[in-house]
Amino acid sequence: MSLAQTLYQWADDRFDLGDAEEFGGKAFPAEDSFLLGEIALFCFVMLALTGIFLGFFFEPSTSATTYEGSVAKFQGEELPAAFASVLQITYDVPFGMFIRRFHHWAAHLFVASIGLHMLRVFFTGSYRNPREPNWIVGTGLAILAIGAAYTGYALPFDEFAATATGIGFNVTTSIPVVGDFLANIVFGGSFPSSATIPRLYFLHVLVIPVLIVALLAVHMLILIRQKHTESQREDTVAPAAASDGGDRTVDREDDTVVVGLPAFPNQAAVSAVVFFLTLATLSLLAGFLPVHNIAAYGPNNPAGTPDLIMPDWFLMWLYGFLKLLPSWLSFTIPIVGIHVSAEFIGGLGIPALIFLIIFAWPFIDREDEPVHFTADPLNRPWQTSVGVSAVVFIMLASLGGMNNLAARATGLSTGTLNPLLLAALIVGPILAFGIVYWTLREPLTGSAEEVPSDD
Repeated sequence: MSLAQTLYQWADDRFDLGDAEEFGGKAFPAEDSFLLGEIALFCFVMLALTGIFLGFFFEPSTSATTYEGSVAKFQGEELPAAFASVLQITYDVPFGMFIRRFHHWAAHLFVASIGLHMLRVFFTGSYRNPREPNWIVGTGLAILAIGAAYTGYALPFDEFAATATGIGFNVTTSIPVVGDFLANIVFGGSFPSSATIPRLYFLHVLVIPVLIVALLAVHMLILIRQKHTESQREDTVAPAAASDGGDRTVDREDDTVVVGLPAFPNQAAVSAVVFFLTLATLSLLAGFLPVHNIAAYGPNNPAGTPDLIMPDWFLMWLYGFLKLLPSWLSFTIPIVGIHVSAEFIGGLGIPALIFLIIFAWPFIDREDEPVHFTADPLNRPWQTSVGVSAVVFIMLASLGGMNNLAARATGLSTGTLNPLLLAALIVGPILAFGIVYWTLREPLTGSAEEVPSDD
C-alpha cells in the first residue's frame, strides 16, 4: 500500500471515508480536460504561500511613518505605513518584487481558472442532477475569489488603489437602509479612515481565505462521493480498471462506472505535471511582466484623482454598469420613502441578479433523473444560446467600463459613446442568443436523411 493510501486509511478509520483501495482507484475521465479546477486549487495554494511571505513585511496601517528605503523620491517623507511597507517589499526585501508579482498573477489566474472551469461545466451540462450542490459551491468560490482580489487590491494604499477602493465604498453606502451600517463594518466608516486598511486586511488574509478553504473542502468531498461526468463514449465497449487490477469492458451506456485513469498513481502524476506547469507559468509572468507600480502613483491623496481609473478585468463588468446606467434610473419607493440609486442598481442590483441566476441555473435547466455523461453544447440550443449571450453581455459591460479608452480610440466623447454602449449592452446579448439558437435549432445527433442517388 502506498503512503497516500496509508494516510487515507488512517483517516478512514476515524472518519469512515470509504475504502482506501477504492479511493485510490477512483477514475478520472481520460479523454477530457478536467484540470481547470486543479489549476485553481494550485493557484490558491500558491496565493497562501506567497501571502504568508508578504504578510511578514506588510504593515496594515495608515499611520504616518518616515520612509528610509531605496526609492529616492520618497526619502525622508512621511508616508502611510501600508504604502511604505509595500515599497519596502518591492525594492528592499530580497525576492520581494518577484513574490509580489507572483502573488498578483496567481490571483488573476485563480479567478480566470474558476471562471473557465464554470464555463466548461455550464456548456457541457455537468451541473445537472446530481451535481447541483457542487455548482452552487463553485459559484460561491467564484464570488469569494473576486472578493479576495478586491480586498487585496486596496492594501498598498497608493493613489490608484485607494481611488478604486473608494468606488466600492460608494457602492456599499448606496445600499438602501443598511448601506451606511455595512460600510461602517467593512470600511470602518468614512473612506478612507484609519480603520479601512486593517479591516480590509483582516478580510483578505483571514475571513475570505477561511471561507474559500471551507468551500474547497466541501467541493472536494462532494467530488469524491460522486463520480465525474464523462463524455459520451463513441465505442460500443471501452476498457476500464477492474477491482483486481485488470481491465474489463464497459457498455457505452453504463453510467455506473467512469472509464479513465485511477487517482493513484496515474491522475496524481498528471496533477503533478499540471502543478509544475502552473508554477512555471506564474514564475514566467512574475519574472517578465510588471504589476501595479505604486511608486509611480504615490501614496493616497484625498484631494487628487488619477487620470485613468479602472479596476482589474474581473471587476470591469461591474464598473461598466456603473458607467453606463443613466442617473434617471434612480427612484424613490412610495410610502416607505426608500431611495434606490442608479449606483446601487448598477453596482450591486444587477450583479446580484446575475449571480442569483447562476446559483439557480441547475434548477432552471433541471433533470429528474441523474445524468453522468456530459452533453454536446451543439445539441443544447437554448442552453448554449443563454451561455453565449451571457458571455457577450459581460464582455460588452466590460467594454463599457473601458469607455474612456474606447473614446480615445474612436475620437468620440464618453457622453456620445455611453448611449451607444448601453444600447449594445441591451441589444447585443439578444442578437447573440438569436443567432446561436437559430444556428443550433436542428440537433446534430440522429440519423441523417438518405439522399436518393441518380442510379
